[in-house]
Amino acid sequence: MKAIVCTKYGPPEVLKLQEVEKPIPKNNEILIKIHATTVTAGDVRMRSFNVSLLLWLPMKIFLGFKKPRNPIIGMELSGEIEAIGKDVKRFKTGDHIFAPTGLAGFGSYAEYKCLPEEKTVVTKPVNMTFEEAASVPIGALTALYFLRQSNIQSGQKVLIYGASGSMGTYAVQLAKYYGAEVTGVCSTANWEMVKSLGADKVIDYTREDFTKAGETYDVIFDTVDKSSFSGSIHALKRNGVYLLGSALALSQYIRGAWISITSSKKVISGVASESSEDLNFLKGLIEAGKIKSFIDRRYPLEQIVEAHRYVEKGHKKGNVVITIAPGLCW
Repeated sequence: MKAIVCTKYGPPEVLKLQEVEKPIPKNNEILIKIHATTVTAGDVRMRSFNVSLLLWLPMKIFLGFKKPRNPIIGMELSGEIEAIGKDVKRFKTGDHIFAPTGLAGFGSYAEYKCLPEEKTVVTKPVNMTFEEAASVPIGALTALYFLRQSNIQSGQKVLIYGASGSMGTYAVQLAKYYGAEVTGVCSTANWEMVKSLGADKVIDYTREDFTKAGETYDVIFDTVDKSSFSGSIHALKRNGVYLLGSALALSQYIRGAWISITSSKKVISGVASESSEDLNFLKGLIEAGKIKSFIDRRYPLEQIVEAHRYVEKGHKKGNVVITIAPGLCW
């Protein structure tokens, strides 16, 4: 089968299209013919190994020293089940599914991928294409996890920083679903798009610093790790919650723990959990028309280097999709 192999850590050019052995499902696994995947900010960090100095050694031990231990990266997918192991009960051949691949597994930059049936795998929403569905698992599950951690309530004022990115676009829609008054922060170019997702107010960060505008919020959700920590804490109401959905620096964890201990405000960061139950919940919202995916660009598998170059610039809107089976993605 064709796959994109990360030959070492480095620039996009380290990604090479190669022929590799097609996987065979174990007794508890499903074999997925992948129709679409994505390039996320996490994929870019994984490929370039762009992590803080304090996380360098732990991440090398976890991921691999000279190159990823699993050289086929990619964190989310949609596709069709081609074969199942003899013990599989939840799925059958021909089922259309979408799923994250898991931090330890990766592997969606390929024509096929095996996943255990007990992992976070769910049948695809009927009103989404494979391309649209492939962009849901990482951004939407992470947004859902953090908003639930904040105990979001109807009527609260919620600010989403990085509202035009993958996690941000889902966070805006989910916060509206929960009945919040939502303010999105993005650039001028993305103002209309964020507004169309349901944001009640949009702040252009190139023209206005939300932390100095005098407004306070029940929840501030930084989806891109670019907001001012001290400024955001200042802009929280009493008992407010600051969510760091993409925080990588150890200093942020330490400062967050100190704020949570010494004040009425709370800082939540870390790695989001995922489950089939949560992905099914999102599927229900999608089929009910409550949330949707936003696709910025589409690339064929052969243009993965160009896709990584684009995402690495940090200006993508919503999601960048890689189409692996072009004739089957609709």
